[in-house]
Amino acid sequence: MTTLELADQIGEERAAVVSLAREFARREIAPHAAEWDRHKEHPREVITKLGELGFLGMRVPQQYDGLGLDALTYIMVLEEIAAADASIAITLGVHNSLTCGMLLERGTEEQKERWLKPLARGEKLGAFAMSEPESGSDAAGLQTQAAKVGGKWVLNGTKGWVTNGDRADLFIVLARTDTPEERRGSRGISAFIVPADTPGVEPGKAEDKMGLRASRTTQLLLRDVELGSEHLLGEENRGLHYALHALDRGRLGVAAQALGIARAALEHAVAYAAERQQFGRPIKDFQAIQFKLADMATRVSAARALVHDVARKLDRGMMKSADASMAKLFASETAMWVATQAVQIFGGYGYMREYPVERLFRDAKVTEIYEGTSEVQRIVIARGLYA
Repeated sequence: MTTLELADQIGEERAAVVSLAREFARREIAPHAAEWDRHKEHPREVITKLGELGFLGMRVPQQYDGLGLDALTYIMVLEEIAAADASIAITLGVHNSLTCGMLLERGTEEQKERWLKPLARGEKLGAFAMSEPESGSDAAGLQTQAAKVGGKWVLNGTKGWVTNGDRADLFIVLARTDTPEERRGSRGISAFIVPADTPGVEPGKAEDKMGLRASRTTQLLLRDVELGSEHLLGEENRGLHYALHALDRGRLGVAAQALGIARAALEHAVAYAAERQQFGRPIKDFQAIQFKLADMATRVSAARALVHDVARKLDRGMMKSADASMAKLFASETAMWVATQAVQIFGGYGYMREYPVERLFRDAKVTEIYEGTSEVQRIVIARGLYA
């Protein structure tokens, strides 16, 4: 098969997968997004259906029961889901990029067989627990402790802001494996595979959030959680290194989520401007509105071009941390700006819960915060200029 034939085949497969995601999102997600937002949760059935379509194992190779999609197709799928409901998109993103991603890269064959395969098939939902109430951007400052006791690891601590925290079946947990007497900073942290039904594991307080209200975010309480050696993921004391590498992919996923939010805000604004009449004509006829829409469309297109370019770099094994940070920074700030303009175009109606741009505005904000704030992204980008 020639390079051109291979590219055509990939293009056809990508178009089919993205089209499937788009149709599912429009049929099964978008009509319910406002209701799920009001009730602060989505039904597990929608995740089960996404799993049946293979969307919980998008980047997992077929040998481990995944779809084996390339990065570009993956982020295009996330954009489609996010355009319908960003809460569902972040549920998929965390599961695919962090939980499945770390198991795929760092897990033994036994771990992949036992835990990765059911995650990829959508039989189990994954979560990632690194942040803590007193440890956010300062990831190396986490205090959850894992101590060796009688040949087992015993975990104690409290994790914060865990997406899928009270819905997940499996957690990747970061904990200290150095000792209180001899702290080693970032070199004293390990990653553990923690099934949700392990004694001592329980979800804590559910957060009442501004946006992404249909995505469950909770604390995770770990109280004398005993784990065998087979639950250690990768090498001891290398967990933070693994996590930061996985977060590069996670940030690309957040960029795709932000892109979906921005696109949806633009589409709603374009439709509303054609319908809303003032002074005897549609408001799209006024230059002030036209300029807003033009700037919104330009920024969405620019963000998509950057995100897709970084995804292609990931597919070629050339993506650097700064690339992922650029994509997340630009896409998230685009989402916030475009959503703000959409609310302005809707006027007073844009401030009302019954109109979709109000929810998109709330959902957009967190993309500038989680998986590394915009300030952290700028630090990573600036450091990359001198690397």
